[in-house]
Amino acid sequence: MSRFWNTAKQLAHYPSAVVGLLIILGLVVLALYCLFTIPYSEAIRLWRGGEDIWGDYPKNAMPAWVNIFPGVDVPVTIKVDSAETPETKDVGEFQDGMRVTTIDLAFDYRHGDFPAEVSIFFTSTFESSRPFISAVWLTPDGREIRIADEAIGRTHSMRLSGNRTLQRRLGNQPAEVGFFLDPNSGDQQTALKGRYILRISAITFEESSAVDAKLVVYGKAHGLAGTDDRRRDLMVALLWGAPIALAFGFLAAVGTTVTTMLIAAVGVWFGGWVDFVIQRLTEINLVLPLLPILIMVGTFYSRSIWIMLGCVIVFGIFSSGIKTYRSMFLQVKESPYIEAARAYGASNFRIIFVYMIPRIIPVLVPQFVTLIPSYVFLEATLSVLGLGDPVLPTWGKVLSAANSQGALYKGYYYWVLEPSVLLMLTGLGFAMLGFALDRVFNPRLRGQ
Repeated sequence: MSRFWNTAKQLAHYPSAVVGLLIILGLVVLALYCLFTIPYSEAIRLWRGGEDIWGDYPKNAMPAWVNIFPGVDVPVTIKVDSAETPETKDVGEFQDGMRVTTIDLAFDYRHGDFPAEVSIFFTSTFESSRPFISAVWLTPDGREIRIADEAIGRTHSMRLSGNRTLQRRLGNQPAEVGFFLDPNSGDQQTALKGRYILRISAITFEESSAVDAKLVVYGKAHGLAGTDDRRRDLMVALLWGAPIALAFGFLAAVGTTVTTMLIAAVGVWFGGWVDFVIQRLTEINLVLPLLPILIMVGTFYSRSIWIMLGCVIVFGIFSSGIKTYRSMFLQVKESPYIEAARAYGASNFRIIFVYMIPRIIPVLVPQFVTLIPSYVFLEATLSVLGLGDPVLPTWGKVLSAANSQGALYKGYYYWVLEPSVLLMLTGLGFAMLGFALDRVFNPRLRGQ
């Protein structure tokens, strides 16, 4: 324990180590927060979900915090639901075989720019006779724009932005522009600020029938991380990318460094044919390209992240590290205290685990720390190549989706920058800590 505190005190003298530790601590806190707030099964359900989950979210929306900058006024999503606000409904009496329900979905629009989309979603209950609805759009300057007159089912959606009939009615303008256009704005089209109302008159033909409506005015900014082309909140992948990246990097680093060191120690101590077999296996493995092998596994067998992790560990055991550790253990084997341990009858494995391996632990720790981000980048690389786990939301999957959708060419820079910054911070944090640990444990580097 005292050795641990002495190491900690020495690390405190290196600003790079302090910064690296703070970055790593931040990533660990982010990972723990994610695990407690979004369970594993829920994260998979959200990331694989479609319109049923992300239907109220805009497509390709930038983060909402961009509006804190002076002069930036990007519309955010507005949602008004009669099921959540009963005061918006005026339900008439059932008489002459029908009932008229008036729904006024009102909201204030305070942006100069136009929204991204406008949609209306209906839910109704009936036995055999479908309700009939009439929808009218009321602007702040008193204009009325007829939207539709039609019968609806139990669930019904109107994607007004793609309605060609409505577009012609609005002067060949899409709904998100025609509904909000200021008639006095001239050639420089701007949105008219004020209070808008979507008025829906629903006629039901059964006494037990009911109708609810939800208006969604999709913005161009949403949430802390924005959304992708499938309306998914990128925050889910950015949060869950932290525990996946740390787990993959940590397990791969532990599996390769510890096993490699143990095999090297066994080969040096027993020598003979044992050392010969280990060295030949290492030399064969060194000429095998890891990335192409992983691509083959992902293409022909499985893209599961845990299968990939197992392959990384298997091919990482007999790596060049065995040669490095072997040279160290050859020096340790000739030390006087090893001869003393052998003289008093210590067993072979006691000598390996108690006397040989602890001597090179100081060399192992910095290498272990600096290896973690390399495996994190490997997982991201596989995802960018389209070989990432099809289920898990990771930083690499976000980059892969951004690349396939041409995010940079379309100006969705946030989609690429957010996971890239997290990957760079991960690499920077572990690299700074690893280099500082190398100076602490390697006396020849302390003065540099």
